[in-house]
Amino acid sequence: MPQLYTGTSGFAYPNWKPRFYPSDVPEKKFLEHYASRLRSVEINYTFRRLPAAATLENWVKSTPATFRFACKANQRITHIQRLKDVASSVELFLRSIDPLRSARRLGPVLFQLPPNLKYDMALLADFLKLLPSDLRFTIEFRHPSWLADAVYDALKKQNISLCVAESEKLEVPEVITADFVYYRLRKSEYSEDERKSIAERARELLSQGKDLYLFFKHEETPEGALYAEELAARL
Repeated sequence: MPQLYTGTSGFAYPNWKPRFYPSDVPEKKFLEHYASRLRSVEINYTFRRLPAAATLENWVKSTPATFRFACKANQRITHIQRLKDVASSVELFLRSIDPLRSARRLGPVLFQLPPNLKYDMALLADFLKLLPSDLRFTIEFRHPSWLADAVYDALKKQNISLCVAESEKLEVPEVITADFVYYRLRKSEYSEDERKSIAERARELLSQGKDLYLFFKHEETPEGALYAEELAARL
C-alpha cells in the first residue's frame, strides 16, 4: 500500500511549547513525542555535519518502526564541491547515515542544490551515476534553468524524485519522476483552502500508488507540525 509520510523539517524546537509539545516534556523527549503524532521528519542537521552513529541509534530507539528520517545531504557535496568529483564525499555521507538504513528507518536523501548553481547536464549525469539504486533520492533544484525535460528524463531513468519545492522565490512544478513524490512546502502560512487543496492532491498521489513524503517548513511557531498533523488526519 502507498504510504504518506508527513512532518516538518526538524523537531528540536522548544518554542513549539505548549501548542505542540506539552509544557512538561523535556527536550530529550521531543523526538519521542513528535514521533507519536507524525510519521516522518526531514533532518537538516546532516547538511552541516556528519552525524555520530550513537545519535542515529538514539533516534531509532526513540521512534516506532514505521517512522522515517529523510536526511539532507551534506553541504560538502552540494555547496562546496557543487556536485563535481564528489564520489568519495557521497560515499562518506551515505556511510555516516547507514545506522538509519540498517534499521530500515531511512527515508529519501535530499540533495538541495545552491540557488546559483545553473543547469549543467553533464555535471548532473556524472553525479547521478554515483547514487546507489537501493536507496531513495530526491533533488531540489533552486535555479529555474534546471526545470527542463532533459533533467526530468534523467531523473526518471534512475527513479530519483524531483523535489517539489514551494516557496515565495521559486515554485518547482510537480513532475513525477519516481515511484514516490517528495514535497517541501516552504511558505510560513497556508490558508484553510490551501491545506484542503494539499490534502486533495496528496490523496490523488496515494491513489496512484505513489508513496508521498511531505514536509512543512519549520518556523518559530509550531504551525508546520500542526499542518502536517492535520493533513494526516484528513487522509
